[in-house]
Amino acid sequence: MWNNVRQLNLATSALHVLFVVALVLAGGLWLVQRPSFTLREIRIDGDTEHINAPTVRASVVGKLKGNFFTVDLDAARQAFEQMPWVRHASVRRVWPNALAVTLEAYKPLGTWGSDQLVSVDGELFTANQGELDQDLPSFDGPDGTAQEVVARYHDFQKWFAPIGATPEDVTLSPRYAWTVKLSNGMQVELGRERNSDTLADRTRRLTAAWQAVTQRWGKDIEYADLRYPNGFAIRAAGMRFISEPVKGKK
Repeated sequence: MWNNVRQLNLATSALHVLFVVALVLAGGLWLVQRPSFTLREIRIDGDTEHINAPTVRASVVGKLKGNFFTVDLDAARQAFEQMPWVRHASVRRVWPNALAVTLEAYKPLGTWGSDQLVSVDGELFTANQGELDQDLPSFDGPDGTAQEVVARYHDFQKWFAPIGATPEDVTLSPRYAWTVKLSNGMQVELGRERNSDTLADRTRRLTAAWQAVTQRWGKDIEYADLRYPNGFAIRAAGMRFISEPVKGKK
């Protein structure tokens, strides 16, 4: 080899290339470690109504490792998505020392159980209910039924509209029986669904006979049991017992 000029030239060129690469790597390592690239700013936009600086400091800042070049954006995204109210976060770098974060918040539809909220999409999340600016309906049900309960809530809104009432509480029991508390104070037992029309048919019997019911018993109806096959039973204010099933229109 030492007598081969061509091979010596190739070896020399290779060493030069390796030397240059080493210099570039060393320079790059030195550059990315400069204090000027330390993360100094987090710019947040999007749904920020329930997001404030103390929450970000407590939930996110301590989990951000590295600088502008080395921070793990996926880990940063996950840290932001662990904050209350945050459904989704997107994170990107902003030269030379900042992160830009866009947040998408859950849109609450109602409360769920004793300590959670449910979104308009039927997703459960945990947040400070004291931050709500309005009273929301209450929902509850077995694990994994949030979307089903939310869908039925919208059905109940339509089905009870003829009597001028809206659902305030919707509960699906462990036995999958439905109970609804309405804005007029009436609790309605709908029972279990036998088929896709069960709840609609039972509700329709009550709303179709509502005028006759209120004329006979008054408008202060406290309880209605719609689980009968061809009618329903009610309890008006001051009554000790539930009445005999009242025949309604099918």
